[in-house]
Amino acid sequence: MAHEPGKIRNVAVVGHRGTGKTSLVEAMLFQAGATNRLGTIEAGSTVSDWDEDEQRRQMSLAAAVCHVEWQDRKINLIDAPGDAGFTGDAIAALRVVEGALFVVSGVMGVEVQTNRLWQRSAEGNLSRVLFVNMLDRERADFFRVLDGLQEQLSEHCVAVHLPIGAEHELTGIVDLLHLCAYTSPEGQREGKATEIPSDMQAQVDEYRTKLLDAVVETDEALMERYLEGEELGVEEVAHALKDAVTRGELFPVACGVATKNLGTTALLDLLVEGVPSPAKKGSPIEVDSDGTAAFVFKTIADPFAGRINVFRVLSGAVKGDATLANVRSHAKERIGALLELQGKEHNATNELGAGDIGAVAKLKETQTGDLLLEGEREVELPRIAFPEPVMSFAVSPKAKGDEEKMASGLRRLAEEDPTLQLRRDAQTGEELLSGLSQMHVEVAVERLKRRFGVDVELHQPRVPYLETIRKESTAQGRYKKQTGGRGQFGDCKIVLEPLEGHQGYEFVDKIVGGVIPQGFRPAVDKGIREAMQHGELAGAPVQGVRVVLVDGSYHTVDSSEMAFKIAGSMAFKSAYEKADPVLLEPIMEVEVTVPDEAVGAVNGDLNSRRGRLHGMEPRGGMTTIKAEVPMAEILTYSQSLTSLTGGRGDYAMHFARYEEVPSHIAQKVIAENKKELEEAKA
Repeated sequence: MAHEPGKIRNVAVVGHRGTGKTSLVEAMLFQAGATNRLGTIEAGSTVSDWDEDEQRRQMSLAAAVCHVEWQDRKINLIDAPGDAGFTGDAIAALRVVEGALFVVSGVMGVEVQTNRLWQRSAEGNLSRVLFVNMLDRERADFFRVLDGLQEQLSEHCVAVHLPIGAEHELTGIVDLLHLCAYTSPEGQREGKATEIPSDMQAQVDEYRTKLLDAVVETDEALMERYLEGEELGVEEVAHALKDAVTRGELFPVACGVATKNLGTTALLDLLVEGVPSPAKKGSPIEVDSDGTAAFVFKTIADPFAGRINVFRVLSGAVKGDATLANVRSHAKERIGALLELQGKEHNATNELGAGDIGAVAKLKETQTGDLLLEGEREVELPRIAFPEPVMSFAVSPKAKGDEEKMASGLRRLAEEDPTLQLRRDAQTGEELLSGLSQMHVEVAVERLKRRFGVDVELHQPRVPYLETIRKESTAQGRYKKQTGGRGQFGDCKIVLEPLEGHQGYEFVDKIVGGVIPQGFRPAVDKGIREAMQHGELAGAPVQGVRVVLVDGSYHTVDSSEMAFKIAGSMAFKSAYEKADPVLLEPIMEVEVTVPDEAVGAVNGDLNSRRGRLHGMEPRGGMTTIKAEVPMAEILTYSQSLTSLTGGRGDYAMHFARYEEVPSHIAQKVIAENKKELEEAKA
């Protein structure tokens, strides 16, 4: 039986890497009875991190979907990776839920990814709940973190739980909403609620008042009664809190220790009472559609089951054996067995109702971001705004002849993770694999080997330099070949001029009279274009030139297209040498987000990479630095940024334009190219 939309809660579990999201999901599954033991990251026994790579690295690399039943509600949980390199899955998860559960470390507080995902959630108008985890660690401090949340994320973050004790003396938590306490079960199932310790009464009263003040401010009727001194019932406060969370006016802050299963009961209660159902909030993706609609937000490339598409039902109900139309590919897709996911376990179900999340295997042409509808019609496809890849590596198979196998395996992995891109660089001829970080690309390569049996090597990609000229020059190309029988003759004179902005190519025919017949002139242009593919400086393509064909001569018998093509090429090479040729390099626009205390070191490092700084924007303990840096200097930036910021910085970049390479650097590039050519000939 499908669940009613009003009894479903969809929650993406997000936050910075290493805050304990997977352990918290594990605790919720255990407390709700979906599993019979509390798995751990160290033992590789959690439901969410079931992939071999995840267990080896002890971190989530992909979103995992699971669900629990609590208070007669189905809570779908999407455990999203926190590492910036795997943020694509977190962004996709936020697109299909009503609520986001932000997990924050009780030691570290708000970190880069917390901030980034908070912005995304705000843009998507999601209800947000926070959980301060790891409060049993040394230097963990709930109240310091709460201040940080209010300062850096929103002043409307309000505590709904308080810790009992601190660090290794933490013994439980207080639920301010229901005025009860839970003592630490130390990894067993949490027991029934108990009395609040009497020595905490003053602190509990203070924070309960803050909570009530925040809640009644969002509800005028309650406010009047509250100001008149009337006692408000737990149910009423919970109801008003839920309305405020639904509207994004309040963000409740819970707390506990996931690995000990402390605070889980109160958190599950909060998700049921605080996060709106699909019925209350409406679909996160509006589709102009009657009948069934489902949106695919994740794809798993399973070597055994083939492709598994994970989707959210937007309207109607998806039934096994139904046929739906793919809006993008116009393909008819027959839905086979429907699956409810519990990590890597799949349980068959015959129907998924509106608002629910499930999966289906073996669809022919459906991939992440696709919309499936009952009946074909034109509707606009919803977008998932995935970030652009920033790290590229040249990739080649270790075994000869594995090129096709490598490409098809990487294409399958890119279906699963749209933030991975494989493309061929037309200029350097290399296959480039791009991702969001070095680890992101390395994990893809490990998966390629394990799932598809292809071993590849990664190298730094070549920088796609260009060449151009700075002044005008004139040259003649004369090709004459006399052998027995018919000879070859072509002769042309050209003027080479630089184009503004070093871009483009123009061929201007200024031949007067018939010194070169009309039929041979395109051959001159062709010869020049071919010569431009490899400039004389560093063998890079030439651009930003205008060629004016001004004069020449021909032979009635010996002239041919071939001869004029060679003459054109000779004329261009000769003119190019005299036109003050220079090397151009790609300049990237870079945005680097780092903790305030690392700004000086990061700016110094960018300067040493020939970077030009364009401004800084501080925000809540982090600063975003905008700069332009030559691509050649930023290929290995990832590792440097990690060491300069202790892993707390990240960056995004895109191509801006080409600029001249300073002469001392150009000389090095030219010398390296020469050496490579000589080695290739040897």
